[in-house]
Amino acid sequence: MLRRLALALASLSMLAAGLNGASAQGLFGSPPKASSSDNAPAVDKSPPAPAAPILPGSPTAVVRPFYEHLGLELDPAQRKNFIDPAKSVLDKSDALRASGQGECLDPNMALDNADYDKLAIDNSLRTIEAVNGDDAKVVVAFVVEGHQHRLEWKLKKVGGDWKISDFLSVTGEWALSQYQCE
Repeated sequence: MLRRLALALASLSMLAAGLNGASAQGLFGSPPKASSSDNAPAVDKSPPAPAAPILPGSPTAVVRPFYEHLGLELDPAQRKNFIDPAKSVLDKSDALRASGQGECLDPNMALDNADYDKLAIDNSLRTIEAVNGDDAKVVVAFVVEGHQHRLEWKLKKVGGDWKISDFLSVTGEWALSQYQCE
């Protein structure tokens, strides 16, 4: 019950923070076009409310570090946060790199292969989490150099902890699990 209340409050906080406003326009879908006959109220120009805190141990808490540290998904020490099919792809990528045959994965995958601009990401990053039993999705949206990026992280609860099973780019139309690193 408490978890559902926290999720509901987090969702409301993100809406209050401007996810439905002009600053995040298009991040979670394109807004409807306004027509001259619309009698829409004036746009609220006040600063956005602070986002809800990330709950320790939540799916969002597992995903957030990938936006704070470039290439974290390729760090073998982070493999503890992954399960198959994502873990298999990452392990095969490590083996390919160790064999000297090259790289299979882009170090900016969590950034939708965008250039790393920490300030732009920090200023525009928005997350929303949905939990359904032992499955969860975290949608991450941000803007870099005027380009909107949206990724979906899929997680499963294993032994009481959330683990990443896959992540995919909604904007780039690729998924980690589709890579063949052999």
